[in-house]
Amino acid sequence: MKTAIVTGATSGIGRAAAIALGEAGWSVAVSGRDQSRGREVVESLEGEGCFFAADLDKPGAPDQLVDRCMEHWGRLDLLVNNAGIYSRGAVADISGDDYDRIMDVNLRAAVLLAGAAVRAMRSGGGGVIINVSSEAGIVAVPRQVVYNVSKAGLIMLTKSITVDHAKDRIRAVTVCPGTTRTPLVEEAIAGAPDPAEHERVLASSRPANRLGRPEEIASAIVYAASDEASFLSGTEIVVDGGYTAA
Repeated sequence: MKTAIVTGATSGIGRAAAIALGEAGWSVAVSGRDQSRGREVVESLEGEGCFFAADLDKPGAPDQLVDRCMEHWGRLDLLVNNAGIYSRGAVADISGDDYDRIMDVNLRAAVLLAGAAVRAMRSGGGGVIINVSSEAGIVAVPRQVVYNVSKAGLIMLTKSITVDHAKDRIRAVTVCPGTTRTPLVEEAIAGAPDPAEHERVLASSRPANRLGRPEEIASAIVYAASDEASFLSGTEIVVDGGYTAA
């Protein structure tokens, strides 16, 4: 039995990843803040699943999440660090509170979760950690400086895990989505003064001339976690419709 934790799994990319991993034969611990949506995701899984409520910026929450998985299944083979929040603002606009709020969820929680996962994976003979970053971790998207920095940090987290823990048979991979049709993006489009024009601008910024689908990002996550990708570690899989190539 292969077991996985997926954070931020109650909607969007996390939900799609949990479902795709279930289809690929993984037992999945769905983690998020919304219990009703979490249970709905668990019910959608093909394989075994459970929901663990977690507010990852709370003290001790990352360790508690891994502990619950170990108590439930006795092992952890995969961590998908997907939970994240978003903010706008150039560097001159950012307060200390803004910085702390984004970094606590997007980066600090991911680092602490990865540490707890490594400790658990060592006892099971290895595993995989997938950090869901963004095209904004590779190129500077205007007026979202803290978000950009948090996503760039995830890329370095992957590299650091790789060089420190390859000897423990632990791989780490970053998946960098482009703008994807998640509920948050759909809400932003719908709330724009001209939704059709806003979507056109988002799509036209990349050679593929469209937005991504959560299932496309989930496919990359499933591949990165698979035995077929056993030589893949310390690098990025970029799924952005060509945005970072332009």
